[in-house]
Amino acid sequence: MGMNMSEKILAKHAGISSVHAGQLVTCRLDMVLANDITAPPAIKIFEGIGRPVFDHAKIALVPDHFQPSKDIKSAELAKIVRDFAHEHGIVHYYEQGRVGIEHVILPEKGIVAPGMLTIGADSHTCTYGAVNGFSTGVGSTDLGAAMATGEAWFKVPEAIKVTLTGRKAKDISGKDVILTLIGRIGVDGALYKSLEFAGEGVAALTMTDRLTISNMAIEAGAKAGIFPFDAITKAYVDGRMTKAYEPVEADADASYVQEVRIDLSALKPVVAFPHLPSNTKRVADIGAPIAIDQVIIGSCTNGRLEDMEIAANILKGHKVADRVRCIVIPGSPAVYKESMKRGYVDAFIDAGCAVSTPTCGPCLGGYMGIMTAGEKCVSTTNRNFRGRMGHVDSEVYLAGPHVAAASAILGRIATPEEVK
Repeated sequence: MGMNMSEKILAKHAGISSVHAGQLVTCRLDMVLANDITAPPAIKIFEGIGRPVFDHAKIALVPDHFQPSKDIKSAELAKIVRDFAHEHGIVHYYEQGRVGIEHVILPEKGIVAPGMLTIGADSHTCTYGAVNGFSTGVGSTDLGAAMATGEAWFKVPEAIKVTLTGRKAKDISGKDVILTLIGRIGVDGALYKSLEFAGEGVAALTMTDRLTISNMAIEAGAKAGIFPFDAITKAYVDGRMTKAYEPVEADADASYVQEVRIDLSALKPVVAFPHLPSNTKRVADIGAPIAIDQVIIGSCTNGRLEDMEIAANILKGHKVADRVRCIVIPGSPAVYKESMKRGYVDAFIDAGCAVSTPTCGPCLGGYMGIMTAGEKCVSTTNRNFRGRMGHVDSEVYLAGPHVAAASAILGRIATPEEVK
């Protein structure tokens, strides 16, 4: 029996010829990641071990959740990370002015690449499957041990094959693809499994689409969401990664516990209603208009340049609706700068949006965009659990940049074709 992509990466990093689902393996790590929330407890674990960092170039520390510091506590957390990074000579330490949202800047800077094994003390570390790596979230305890040993243990996951066919319409993004998938299989449909994407439809997805899809694999319960290596991956990685990398592909006889097929050409814009990412509905099927109070465009899911372009092209020449607040957050300094050069930031500000420095703040209700009771938000973030963005009686509707921008203009959940 052949191996799928996840199994090949785990086998290689375990130093053995093959692995199978359910097997426990200890693997060497290529990259270890933490942020301003998860790094401080990991550092405490690390210091208790009493060893030096395993490799100062294979640890990434990105204080992006409460930064720039919103209060004294967040400043204290940032200082712990900053002091540790300087003490141990951490190469990939990114602070204010250089920081971007962690899952935007690691692929952007070529820190993650095909065939790599990455763990991060953040559940959306699965993002890097978009570039043909195996990456997954862990707790701060495992992260602290990994910073000392360079190793982690894994239970080899079963895999679900997601076969994509057709080509998506111009108003469909990777967000619509992953929300459709989660709506179909549920938030526990891939629990402790990997999602492996395949089929001729993969070639119709941009790297931004793939990063969005892999990012939200965890919202289906998956350990990882991994794409095959192709010309699009190569074009993205080759200009960023300076070291050699080894792509993987699934064997023809690889084992999968399930196959899900999605025809991209049949997709319509969707929104995930409160309070689960699986509560998806086609916008056209919503019925009575749903008035909104806020729109968030950004996050580790949709804060890349293509997302900014989509939103800016819709918002240009329009105004954000009265009584609606729209916050736009480019995912990295590079995205911010290029958005300015291309006039996207002008379009946002002219429309009445607030444009922020890169931060995760609104997504987790950390700061910026906090809602009070009864308010509704259309957001390009990845979770809409009760109280996620503020008061327990507020509501978050997850959508892609097309729907988010159109909704900001019309003051209700809408699609771009409704914007005159």
